[in-house]
Amino acid sequence: MISMRLALGRRSGPAMLSGLLLLSGCAAVDTVQGWMGKPGVVEPAKLVDFTEAAKFEVRWHAELGESGATLLQPALTADAIYGASGDGALTRIERATGKQLWRVDIGIAVSGGVGAGEGLVLVGGDKGDVLAYDEEGKLRWKSKVSSEVLSVPRVAEGVVIVRSGDGRIAGLNAADGKRLWLYERSTPALVVRSHAGMTIQRGVAFAGFAGGKLVAMKVKDGSVLWETSVSQPRGNTELERISDITSDPVADDEQVCAIAFQGRVACYDAAQGSPLWNRDISSDKGMTLLRKFLYLSDATGSVIALDKTSGSTLWKNEQLFMRDTAAPQTLGEYVVVGDYEGYLHGLSREDGRFTARIKLDGAIQAAPQQMDDGLLVQTRDGDLYSLSIK
Repeated sequence: MISMRLALGRRSGPAMLSGLLLLSGCAAVDTVQGWMGKPGVVEPAKLVDFTEAAKFEVRWHAELGESGATLLQPALTADAIYGASGDGALTRIERATGKQLWRVDIGIAVSGGVGAGEGLVLVGGDKGDVLAYDEEGKLRWKSKVSSEVLSVPRVAEGVVIVRSGDGRIAGLNAADGKRLWLYERSTPALVVRSHAGMTIQRGVAFAGFAGGKLVAMKVKDGSVLWETSVSQPRGNTELERISDITSDPVADDEQVCAIAFQGRVACYDAAQGSPLWNRDISSDKGMTLLRKFLYLSDATGSVIALDKTSGSTLWKNEQLFMRDTAAPQTLGEYVVVGDYEGYLHGLSREDGRFTARIKLDGAIQAAPQQMDDGLLVQTRDGDLYSLSIK
Protein backbone atom coordinates (compact mmCIF):
# COMPACT_ATOMS: atom_id res chain seq x y z
CA MET A 1 0.00 0.00 0.00
CA ILE A 2 1.36 3.39 -0.94
CA SER A 3 0.70 6.38 1.27
CA MET A 4 -0.48 9.73 -0.01
CA ARG A 5 1.78 12.69 0.68
CA LEU A 6 0.65 16.08 1.91
CA ALA A 7 2.47 19.35 1.39
CA LEU A 8 2.15 22.43 3.56
CA GLY A 9 1.54 25.55 1.50
CA ARG A 10 1.36 29.24 2.41
CA ARG A 11 -2.05 30.85 2.34
CA SER A 12 -0.64 33.95 0.66
CA GLY A 13 0.48 32.12 -2.44
CA PRO A 14 0.95 28.77 -4.17
CA ALA A 15 4.52 28.11 -3.01
CA MET A 16 4.98 24.68 -1.45
CA LEU A 17 7.28 23.84 1.42
CA SER A 18 9.43 20.76 1.54
CA GLY A 19 7.88 19.41 4.76
CA LEU A 20 5.61 16.45 4.03
CA LEU A 21 3.11 14.52 6.13
CA LEU A 22 1.95 10.98 5.44
CA LEU A 23 -1.71 10.13 5.01
CA SER A 24 -2.88 6.64 4.19
CA GLY A 25 -4.94 5.93 1.11
CA CYS A 26 -8.01 5.23 3.28
CA ALA A 27 -10.89 7.67 3.51
CA ALA A 28 -10.40 9.03 7.03
CA VAL A 29 -7.62 11.16 8.51
CA ASP A 30 -5.69 8.38 10.28
CA THR A 31 -1.94 8.72 9.75
CA VAL A 32 -1.34 5.02 9.17
CA GLN A 33 2.36 4.24 8.73
CA GLY A 34 1.99 0.53 8.03
CA TRP A 35 -0.36 -2.31 8.73
CA MET A 36 1.38 -5.50 9.76
CA GLY A 37 0.35 -6.46 13.28
CA LYS A 38 -0.05 -2.94 14.67
CA PRO A 39 -3.03 -1.91 16.84
CA GLY A 40 -5.65 0.17 15.03
CA VAL A 41 -4.10 -0.43 11.62
CA VAL A 42 -6.25 -1.67 8.76
CA GLU A 43 -4.80 -4.62 6.87
CA PRO A 44 -5.21 -4.86 3.08
CA ALA A 45 -7.67 -7.48 1.91
CA LYS A 46 -6.29 -10.87 0.98
CA LEU A 47 -7.04 -11.86 -2.58
CA VAL A 48 -9.97 -14.23 -2.93
CA ASP A 49 -10.05 -17.26 -5.18
CA PHE A 50 -12.44 -17.20 -8.13
CA THR A 51 -13.23 -19.18 -11.25
CA GLU A 52 -11.42 -17.59 -14.19
CA ALA A 53 -13.69 -16.71 -17.07
CA ALA A 54 -10.86 -15.00 -18.97
CA LYS A 55 -7.07 -14.97 -19.01
CA PHE A 56 -4.41 -12.25 -19.31
CA GLU A 57 -1.63 -12.99 -21.78
CA VAL A 58 1.68 -11.10 -21.98
CA ARG A 59 2.37 -10.15 -25.61
CA TRP A 60 5.76 -8.62 -24.81
CA HIS A 61 7.73 -7.20 -21.88
CA ALA A 62 10.33 -4.40 -21.88
CA GLU A 63 12.47 -2.60 -19.29
CA LEU A 64 12.33 1.19 -18.84
CA GLY A 65 14.03 1.65 -15.45
CA GLU A 66 12.50 2.36 -12.05
CA SER A 67 10.07 5.23 -11.59
CA GLY A 68 11.29 5.99 -8.07
CA ALA A 69 8.91 7.99 -5.89
CA THR A 70 7.00 9.45 -8.81
CA LEU A 71 4.19 8.17 -11.04
CA LEU A 72 5.32 7.80 -14.65
CA GLN A 73 3.25 6.68 -17.62
CA PRO A 74 4.18 5.71 -21.18
CA ALA A 75 3.00 7.73 -24.18
CA LEU A 76 1.52 6.18 -27.32
CA THR A 77 1.80 7.37 -30.91
CA ALA A 78 0.70 5.67 -34.12
CA ASP A 79 3.80 3.48 -34.36
CA ALA A 80 5.74 3.82 -31.14
CA ILE A 81 5.71 3.93 -27.34
CA TYR A 82 7.80 6.38 -25.34
CA GLY A 83 8.65 5.63 -21.73
CA ALA A 84 10.89 7.14 -19.07
CA SER A 85 12.62 6.16 -15.86
CA GLY A 86 12.91 8.35 -12.80
CA ASP A 87 16.66 8.77 -13.25
CA GLY A 88 16.30 10.29 -16.72
CA ALA A 89 16.34 7.55 -19.36
CA LEU A 90 13.92 8.20 -22.23
CA THR A 91 13.20 5.20 -24.45
CA ARG A 92 11.37 4.62 -27.73
CA ILE A 93 9.83 1.17 -28.14
CA GLU A 94 8.20 -0.48 -31.12
CA ARG A 95 4.49 -0.99 -30.45
CA ALA A 96 4.14 -4.40 -32.09
CA THR A 97 7.18 -6.15 -30.60
CA GLY A 98 8.43 -4.20 -27.57
CA LYS A 99 11.82 -3.81 -29.24
CA GLN A 100 13.90 -0.86 -28.03
CA LEU A 101 14.54 1.54 -30.92
CA TRP A 102 16.56 4.16 -29.07
CA ARG A 103 17.38 5.30 -25.55
CA VAL A 104 18.76 8.68 -24.47
CA ASP A 105 19.91 10.06 -21.13
CA ILE A 106 18.11 13.40 -20.75
CA GLY A 107 20.15 14.57 -17.77
CA ILE A 108 17.35 15.33 -15.28
CA ALA A 109 15.34 13.41 -12.70
CA VAL A 110 12.02 12.78 -14.43
CA SER A 111 8.95 13.48 -12.29
CA GLY A 112 6.26 14.01 -14.94
CA GLY A 113 5.61 12.24 -18.20
CA VAL A 114 5.64 10.97 -20.73
CA GLY A 115 3.53 13.09 -23.11
CA ALA A 116 3.56 12.84 -26.89
CA GLY A 117 1.88 14.45 -29.88
CA GLU A 118 2.42 16.79 -32.83
CA GLY A 119 5.87 15.25 -33.38
CA LEU A 120 7.05 15.93 -29.82
CA VAL A 121 7.94 13.69 -26.89
CA LEU A 122 7.63 15.56 -23.58
CA VAL A 123 8.92 15.04 -20.05
CA GLY A 124 9.05 17.19 -16.92
CA GLY A 125 11.61 17.28 -14.14
CA ASP A 126 11.73 17.71 -10.38
CA LYS A 127 13.33 21.16 -10.75
CA GLY A 128 10.70 22.48 -13.15
CA ASP A 129 12.50 21.58 -16.38
CA VAL A 130 10.37 20.73 -19.42
CA LEU A 131 12.13 18.94 -22.27
CA ALA A 132 10.76 18.35 -25.77
CA TYR A 133 12.34 15.74 -28.04
CA ASP A 134 11.50 14.78 -31.58
CA GLU A 135 10.50 11.23 -32.40
CA GLU A 136 14.10 10.33 -33.23
CA GLY A 137 15.34 11.26 -29.77
CA LYS A 138 16.86 14.66 -30.58
CA LEU A 139 16.28 17.55 -28.19
CA ARG A 140 14.05 20.21 -29.78
CA TRP A 141 13.90 22.64 -26.87
CA LYS A 142 14.14 23.00 -23.12
CA SER A 143 12.00 25.27 -20.98
CA LYS A 144 11.35 25.85 -17.29
CA VAL A 145 8.22 26.25 -15.18
CA SER A 146 7.78 27.48 -11.61
CA SER A 147 8.21 24.19 -9.72
CA GLU A 148 8.45 20.42 -10.14
CA VAL A 149 6.35 18.81 -12.85
CA LEU A 150 4.30 15.98 -11.32
CA SER A 151 1.94 15.12 -14.19
CA VAL A 152 2.08 14.39 -17.90
CA PRO A 153 2.75 17.43 -20.14
CA ARG A 154 0.05 17.63 -22.82
CA VAL A 155 0.21 19.07 -26.33
CA ALA A 156 -2.69 20.29 -28.48
CA GLU A 157 -3.20 23.00 -31.09
CA GLY A 158 0.48 23.97 -31.05
CA VAL A 159 0.53 24.49 -27.28
CA VAL A 160 2.32 22.36 -24.67
CA ILE A 161 0.40 22.56 -21.39
CA VAL A 162 2.42 21.88 -18.26
CA ARG A 163 1.11 21.72 -14.71
CA SER A 164 3.60 22.31 -11.90
CA GLY A 165 3.44 21.17 -8.29
CA ASP A 166 2.54 24.65 -7.03
CA GLY A 167 -0.79 24.54 -8.88
CA ARG A 168 0.22 26.74 -11.80
CA ILE A 169 -0.50 25.74 -15.41
CA ALA A 170 1.71 27.09 -18.19
CA GLY A 171 1.02 27.12 -21.92
CA LEU A 172 4.26 26.82 -23.89
CA ASN A 173 4.78 27.28 -27.62
CA ALA A 174 5.20 23.80 -29.09
CA ALA A 175 7.70 25.16 -31.63
CA ASP A 176 10.25 26.63 -29.21
CA GLY A 177 9.07 26.20 -25.61
CA LYS A 178 8.51 29.90 -24.94
CA ARG A 179 5.70 30.68 -22.53
CA LEU A 180 2.45 31.82 -24.13
CA TRP A 181 0.25 32.06 -21.03
CA LEU A 182 0.09 31.24 -17.33
CA TYR A 183 -2.81 30.27 -15.09
CA GLU A 184 -2.35 30.50 -11.33
CA ARG A 185 -4.52 30.49 -8.25
CA SER A 186 -4.07 30.55 -4.47
CA THR A 187 -4.04 27.25 -2.61
CA PRO A 188 -5.24 26.16 0.86
CA ALA A 189 -2.79 25.86 3.74
CA LEU A 190 -2.66 22.07 3.42
CA VAL A 191 -2.86 20.27 0.09
CA VAL A 192 -2.28 16.74 -1.16
CA ARG A 193 0.89 16.42 -3.20
CA SER A 194 -0.58 14.63 -6.17
CA HIS A 195 0.00 13.78 -9.82
CA ALA A 196 -3.23 15.44 -10.96
CA GLY A 197 -2.89 16.66 -14.51
CA MET A 198 -5.27 17.84 -17.22
CA THR A 199 -7.70 16.37 -19.70
CA ILE A 200 -8.00 18.01 -23.12
CA GLN A 201 -11.18 17.75 -25.17
CA ARG A 202 -11.92 19.78 -28.31
CA GLY A 203 -9.49 22.59 -27.53
CA VAL A 204 -10.51 22.86 -23.87
CA ALA A 205 -8.30 21.80 -20.94
CA PHE A 206 -10.08 20.59 -17.79
CA ALA A 207 -8.13 20.62 -14.52
CA GLY A 208 -9.01 19.94 -10.90
CA PHE A 209 -7.40 21.74 -7.98
CA ALA A 210 -6.98 21.83 -4.22
CA GLY A 211 -10.17 22.74 -2.39
CA GLY A 212 -12.29 20.78 -4.88
CA LYS A 213 -12.26 23.32 -7.72
CA LEU A 214 -12.72 22.30 -11.38
CA VAL A 215 -11.68 24.71 -14.14
CA ALA A 216 -12.19 24.69 -17.92
CA MET A 217 -9.80 26.82 -19.96
CA LYS A 218 -8.95 27.38 -23.61
CA VAL A 219 -5.82 25.60 -24.76
CA LYS A 220 -4.85 28.44 -27.11
CA ASP A 221 -4.67 31.29 -24.59
CA GLY A 222 -5.42 29.90 -21.13
CA SER A 223 -8.57 31.96 -20.73
CA VAL A 224 -11.04 30.51 -18.24
CA LEU A 225 -14.37 29.39 -19.71
CA TRP A 226 -15.91 28.38 -16.39
CA GLU A 227 -15.06 27.33 -12.84
CA THR A 228 -17.06 25.30 -10.35
CA SER A 229 -16.75 23.52 -6.98
CA VAL A 230 -16.83 19.74 -7.12
CA SER A 231 -16.49 19.45 -3.35
CA GLN A 232 -16.54 21.77 -0.35
CA PRO A 233 -14.03 21.26 2.51
CA ARG A 234 -15.65 19.80 5.63
CA GLY A 235 -14.40 19.11 9.15
CA ASN A 236 -12.87 20.83 12.15
CA THR A 237 -9.15 20.52 11.41
CA GLU A 238 -7.20 21.46 8.30
CA LEU A 239 -6.38 17.78 7.77
CA GLU A 240 -10.07 16.87 7.85
CA ARG A 241 -10.90 19.78 5.54
CA ILE A 242 -8.69 18.57 2.71
CA SER A 243 -10.92 18.06 -0.31
CA ASP A 244 -8.52 18.13 -3.25
CA ILE A 245 -9.01 16.81 -6.78
CA THR A 246 -5.93 14.61 -7.06
CA SER A 247 -6.62 12.90 -10.40
CA ASP A 248 -7.36 13.93 -13.98
CA PRO A 249 -10.96 14.81 -14.84
CA VAL A 250 -12.65 12.65 -17.49
CA ALA A 251 -14.58 14.15 -20.38
CA ASP A 252 -16.46 13.45 -23.58
CA ASP A 253 -18.27 15.82 -25.97
CA GLU A 254 -21.15 16.31 -23.52
CA GLN A 255 -19.93 15.92 -19.95
CA VAL A 256 -16.89 16.40 -17.76
CA CYS A 257 -16.61 14.60 -14.43
CA ALA A 258 -14.17 14.92 -11.53
CA ILE A 259 -13.70 13.36 -8.11
CA ALA A 260 -12.15 14.75 -4.92
CA PHE A 261 -10.34 13.03 -2.08
CA GLN A 262 -12.45 13.28 1.09
CA GLY A 263 -15.14 14.82 -1.11
CA ARG A 264 -17.52 14.08 -3.94
CA VAL A 265 -17.74 12.86 -7.50
CA ALA A 266 -19.66 15.19 -9.80
CA CYS A 267 -20.46 15.64 -13.49
CA TYR A 268 -21.05 18.88 -15.38
CA ASP A 269 -22.12 20.10 -18.78
CA ALA A 270 -18.81 20.36 -20.64
CA ALA A 271 -19.68 23.55 -22.50
CA GLN A 272 -21.24 25.62 -19.72
CA GLY A 273 -20.10 23.99 -16.48
CA SER A 274 -23.66 23.64 -15.20
CA PRO A 275 -24.02 20.82 -12.64
CA LEU A 276 -25.71 17.57 -13.64
CA TRP A 277 -25.32 15.44 -10.49
CA ASN A 278 -23.01 14.74 -7.56
CA ARG A 279 -22.43 12.02 -4.96
CA ASP A 280 -20.39 11.64 -1.79
CA ILE A 281 -17.62 9.31 -2.96
CA SER A 282 -13.93 9.91 -2.15
CA SER A 283 -11.02 8.95 -4.39
CA ASP A 284 -7.37 9.87 -4.74
CA LYS A 285 -6.85 7.63 -7.80
CA GLY A 286 -9.33 8.66 -10.49
CA MET A 287 -11.83 7.38 -13.02
CA THR A 288 -12.40 6.31 -16.58
CA LEU A 289 -15.37 7.17 -18.77
CA LEU A 290 -16.87 4.82 -21.35
CA ARG A 291 -20.01 5.87 -23.16
CA LYS A 292 -22.80 5.84 -20.52
CA PHE A 293 -20.66 4.63 -17.63
CA LEU A 294 -18.10 5.90 -15.12
CA TYR A 295 -15.69 3.44 -13.51
CA LEU A 296 -13.64 4.53 -10.49
CA SER A 297 -11.44 3.28 -7.65
CA ASP A 298 -12.47 4.89 -4.38
CA ALA A 299 -10.27 5.81 -1.41
CA THR A 300 -10.77 2.40 0.23
CA GLY A 301 -9.74 0.47 -2.89
CA SER A 302 -13.25 -0.54 -3.99
CA VAL A 303 -14.01 -0.48 -7.72
CA ILE A 304 -17.37 1.14 -8.57
CA ALA A 305 -19.43 1.46 -11.75
CA LEU A 306 -21.78 4.47 -12.00
CA ASP A 307 -24.38 5.57 -14.52
CA LYS A 308 -22.91 8.68 -16.19
CA THR A 309 -26.23 10.43 -16.61
CA SER A 310 -27.53 10.01 -13.04
CA GLY A 311 -24.63 8.92 -10.83
CA SER A 312 -26.49 5.84 -9.61
CA THR A 313 -24.41 2.82 -8.63
CA LEU A 314 -24.53 -0.12 -11.04
CA TRP A 315 -22.17 -2.33 -9.04
CA LYS A 316 -19.40 -2.18 -6.44
CA ASN A 317 -16.55 -4.63 -5.85
CA GLU A 318 -15.15 -4.25 -2.30
CA GLN A 319 -12.75 -7.19 -2.44
CA LEU A 320 -9.67 -5.01 -3.13
CA PHE A 321 -10.06 -3.12 0.15
CA MET A 322 -6.94 -1.10 1.06
CA ARG A 323 -4.88 -2.62 -1.75
CA ASP A 324 -4.05 0.85 -3.12
CA THR A 325 -6.15 0.09 -6.18
CA ALA A 326 -5.11 2.22 -9.17
CA ALA A 327 -7.53 3.99 -11.49
CA PRO A 328 -9.41 1.56 -13.75
CA GLN A 329 -9.35 1.09 -17.50
CA THR A 330 -11.84 -0.68 -19.74
CA LEU A 331 -11.10 -3.30 -22.37
CA GLY A 332 -13.99 -4.92 -24.18
CA GLU A 333 -16.17 -6.68 -21.62
CA TYR A 334 -13.76 -6.00 -18.77
CA VAL A 335 -12.70 -3.34 -16.26
CA VAL A 336 -9.00 -3.66 -15.42
CA VAL A 337 -7.24 -2.34 -12.29
CA GLY A 338 -3.81 -2.82 -10.73
CA ASP A 339 -2.75 -2.86 -7.08
CA TYR A 340 0.22 -2.27 -4.79
CA GLU A 341 1.52 -5.85 -5.08
CA GLY A 342 1.60 -5.76 -8.87
CA TYR A 343 -1.55 -7.78 -9.47
CA LEU A 344 -3.64 -6.82 -12.47
CA HIS A 345 -7.32 -7.67 -11.98
CA GLY A 346 -9.93 -8.14 -14.68
CA LEU A 347 -13.52 -7.48 -13.57
CA SER A 348 -16.71 -8.05 -15.48
CA ARG A 349 -18.14 -4.77 -16.80
CA GLU A 350 -21.61 -6.22 -16.28
CA ASP A 351 -21.49 -6.94 -12.54
CA GLY A 352 -17.94 -6.31 -11.23
CA ARG A 353 -17.08 -9.92 -10.41
CA PHE A 354 -13.46 -11.08 -10.84
CA THR A 355 -12.81 -12.75 -14.19
CA ALA A 356 -9.02 -12.74 -14.61
CA ARG A 357 -5.81 -11.99 -12.70
CA ILE A 358 -2.08 -11.83 -13.41
CA LYS A 359 0.96 -10.93 -11.27
CA LEU A 360 3.39 -8.40 -12.77
CA ASP A 361 6.75 -7.20 -11.44
CA GLY A 362 6.27 -4.05 -9.35
CA ALA A 363 3.39 -2.00 -7.99
CA ILE A 364 0.87 -0.68 -10.53
CA GLN A 365 0.17 2.97 -9.73
CA ALA A 366 -1.30 4.30 -12.98
CA ALA A 367 -4.31 3.16 -14.96
CA PRO A 368 -3.48 0.75 -17.79
CA GLN A 369 -3.70 2.25 -21.29
CA GLN A 370 -5.60 0.77 -24.20
CA MET A 371 -3.34 -0.36 -27.06
CA ASP A 372 -3.99 -2.52 -30.11
CA ASP A 373 -6.94 -4.49 -28.67
CA GLY A 374 -5.03 -4.90 -25.45
CA LEU A 375 -3.42 -3.00 -22.60
CA LEU A 376 -0.13 -1.26 -21.85
CA VAL A 377 1.00 -1.25 -18.20
CA GLN A 378 4.06 0.37 -16.63
CA THR A 379 4.99 -0.73 -13.11
CA ARG A 380 6.84 1.25 -10.47
CA ASP A 381 9.83 -1.04 -10.96
CA GLY A 382 10.06 0.12 -14.57
CA ASP A 383 8.67 -2.94 -16.32
CA LEU A 384 6.49 -2.26 -19.35
CA TYR A 385 3.95 -4.89 -20.40
CA SER A 386 1.77 -5.29 -23.44
CA LEU A 387 -1.11 -7.60 -22.51
CA SER A 388 -4.26 -9.01 -24.00
CA ILE A 389 -7.22 -10.60 -22.25
CA LYS A 390 -9.11 -13.52 -23.71
